[in-house]
Amino acid sequence: MADCKPTDCSSCGETCSSRKSEPQSLKIPPHSLSKIKKVIGVVSGKGGVGKSLVTSLMAVGMQRRDYRTAILDADITGPSIPKAFGLKEKAQATEDSLLPVTTKTGIDVMSINLLLDEETAPVVWRGPVIAGVLQQFWKDVIWKDVDFMFVDMPPGTGDVPLTVFQSFPVDGIIIVASPQELVSMVVAKAVEMANMMNIPILGLVENMSYALCPDCGKHINIFGESHVDEIAAKYNLPILAKMPIDPVVASSCDRGVVELVDKDWLDKAIDKVEALLTE
Repeated sequence: MADCKPTDCSSCGETCSSRKSEPQSLKIPPHSLSKIKKVIGVVSGKGGVGKSLVTSLMAVGMQRRDYRTAILDADITGPSIPKAFGLKEKAQATEDSLLPVTTKTGIDVMSINLLLDEETAPVVWRGPVIAGVLQQFWKDVIWKDVDFMFVDMPPGTGDVPLTVFQSFPVDGIIIVASPQELVSMVVAKAVEMANMMNIPILGLVENMSYALCPDCGKHINIFGESHVDEIAAKYNLPILAKMPIDPVVASSCDRGVVELVDKDWLDKAIDKVEALLTE
């Protein structure tokens, strides 16, 4: 075809040698009995910044607003969601599906630790196996009438975030950071990955932003001056929260009673996620 334009294949015939095939979607449909309205990823560029805490508190906060909430724990090698919620029972399986475990306040949870015989058993799997398990958590679990599903991802920009971004219909992500200057670089990597994958970034949450002096109430910047404002300005992103170090909250997670935590730190983030239902 002498007049064929390789950059525009819409009018080409099937036999045209220059015809380019349409890109195939890698999205995986959920279980036929699942109903999930919005999927929110919680990510971080590095470990230890409190991503699972933010995931847990976001789910608890949405549940308190009378939304049906779920958590898919995508941190296969370092799951911590069941511990934070005090979940001890194991997920049940039917002939062709898995059933999530429900917390005391009604949040549905699926995590690899809900399938292992021992919660301390290490998961020594390579990337493709982990990716397959994540996809099973999406397509084989019956997620009933979920308004908001939060996906707690491991740190970094490796196999798991790539699998989630490609396989799940992610409506937006929240990036969790801490104040250290080093974090500026790793947060930038998370932002750039989301942009490459065309995933909307809802905003940034800075954890461990400060500590309150128990005597005078003064804000103490334990990790030095925050750099999250610089990152937010550079990428034109909103700062959704600056969360303090709070030993009481840490203790609540250790004791499996995160659902008892009642703080307003993430109200702005919850508002942002809630608004997705009307967009």
